[in-house]
Amino acid sequence: MGQNTLYGGPISLYTGKARAYMDWKQVPYTEVQGNRNVYKEVILPRVGWPVIPVLVTDKDETVQDTTEIIDHFEALDPEPSVYPSGPAQKMAGLLIEVFGDEWMKLPAMHYRWNYNEDWVLTQFGALSAPDASPEEQREIGDKVAGPFRGSLPFLGVLPETRSAIEESYEALLADLSAHFETHDYLFGSRPSIGDYGLIGPLYAHNYRDPKSGEMMKATAPKVARWVERMVKSPTPRGGDFLANDEVPDTVIPLLNRFAVEYLPVLEKTVAAFNSWAADNASGTEVPRALGMHEFILGGVTAERAIFTFDLWMLQRPLDFYASLKGADKDAVDAMLAKAGLSGIAQMPAYPRIARPNFKTALA
Repeated sequence: MGQNTLYGGPISLYTGKARAYMDWKQVPYTEVQGNRNVYKEVILPRVGWPVIPVLVTDKDETVQDTTEIIDHFEALDPEPSVYPSGPAQKMAGLLIEVFGDEWMKLPAMHYRWNYNEDWVLTQFGALSAPDASPEEQREIGDKVAGPFRGSLPFLGVLPETRSAIEESYEALLADLSAHFETHDYLFGSRPSIGDYGLIGPLYAHNYRDPKSGEMMKATAPKVARWVERMVKSPTPRGGDFLANDEVPDTVIPLLNRFAVEYLPVLEKTVAAFNSWAADNASGTEVPRALGMHEFILGGVTAERAIFTFDLWMLQRPLDFYASLKGADKDAVDAMLAKAGLSGIAQMPAYPRIARPNFKTALA
């Protein structure tokens, strides 16, 4: 495997996920900061829209989404894999990846913009214009960060949900702290695809941003140490998944949080997507959002956008579940029932979503 180039940034949630995986897998790469020139000269010509991270492989291929970056290298170098071979562990890991990538954007964005705004604006400016003065970087950061800051209401990060987001996040940290009392990663001594789903928000936003990082280190030091293991692995390409396809009891509360908080959102998203897809042909680009819908978090009812990308991610665990038979299916069904997540197996069917030209479209 030759040298690869990862275009990203230290403040980027998804760059943090890709970087952590590539470091553990010992992929040869150079990271290039996504400044204005990189967007103009590399990202926009290759991808067509402004986004990081973007991987340019040693064969000059372009790979954009972090899940696709991971799968690109897993296909080239299958062992050791971040995908457990046991069906229950693999299903749990795939679900937790979706949860981390998509649902945990709420606490990630809440803590960034409600506790760390001044700091992160300087970071945006430094990433975009590294040679500018601190004053210029702050001004540039204020402009560049507009779309990110403006996305808060669409995510459901609102004044009325603030307490519910914090209570949910603090409970999640407590659950993870209990798990990391006895395990280095979710399923043993090797990081899994589920760990990589969690590391994006928990590192690039909630650990690395100063005020939320202080909170994590003070209230959940074992989670902070897991973050540090993930971003600077003491055993690259090492470790093992637990024997006998064991999903530890301490992982079940995390899966139950998926069931309680996120599954109802996905069910409403499927319903809205099916209604939209009925009027559109194969190949039609899928809108990023399909209007707004109500959601409930911690007893608080609010509105957020109906995000369709969640369904592209959800296809992965649903496809894996559909492939199961016999004892493997029984093991996964038992694990889902224990977590209150049997509803994921009863999710209504929806048209497949593809990603031609780095954008989602009806397959």
